[in-house]
Amino acid sequence: MWYVVQVKTGSEESALSMIKRLVDESCLDEAFSLQYETMIKFRGSWQMRKKALFPGYIIVVSHNIEELHRQLWNVPTFTKVLGSDEGFIPLSEEDIEWISTFTTNDNRTIGMSEGIIEGDKIVILKGPLMNHTGWIESINRRKRLAFLKIDMFGRTITTKVGLGIVKKLP
Repeated sequence: MWYVVQVKTGSEESALSMIKRLVDESCLDEAFSLQYETMIKFRGSWQMRKKALFPGYIIVVSHNIEELHRQLWNVPTFTKVLGSDEGFIPLSEEDIEWISTFTTNDNRTIGMSEGIIEGDKIVILKGPLMNHTGWIESINRRKRLAFLKIDMFGRTITTKVGLGIVKKLP
């Protein structure tokens, strides 16, 4: 089962490293921070960077969540498995399918998409956003970002992914 672990925003990578180092592999099948690729202008040139898709959250795959929860107490940073009074809440099949559509087990990063603007319509030419333009709520051409509205973790979330607009047509 897949679960969400809340961590301090901005410390996803260090928390992930500690979890992988300090939690026993017998109760942790996989742990990852979903990321997306984007282009950032740094010292006058565009460079590819990776950023957290859901800041403050890590996804863990475990067949023994109770033991994983106990072992997270050994991690010297804030970690909390999301749940309710009834227990820990696994991700839905739709959430897992969404993540698996855009990432693989060895690469949990959503790649950069590329598109054009025709009038007031966005056309994605290549990348993970192909056939998913309905998710795009808005774009920031200058920062090369697309803001998506998706249903994830049982609610509607706005997040961002990399989108380079190569041309604007009238």
